[in-house]
Amino acid sequence: MSGERGTSPRLDELESRVAFQDDLIESLNAVVARQDRELADLRRRVRALEDKLADLSEASSLPAAAPGHEVPPHY
Repeated sequence: MSGERGTSPRLDELESRVAFQDDLIESLNAVVARQDRELADLRRRVRALEDKLADLSEASSLPAAAPGHEVPPHY
């Protein structure tokens, strides 16, 4: 019986540690899931910005008028 009494505090401590670790794992999992959602959102936003930038660069590369026929600003 003295052997069982010696292991009880150790088991209690181990059970307590496991409970804290479970809580920590759950909270870390929640953080990782939130960061994954944020990364996916940021990827979508970067793609949208890349598309807008590509559209703007295409629009700016199209000649509106021939450059030789423009009136200088001082006229």
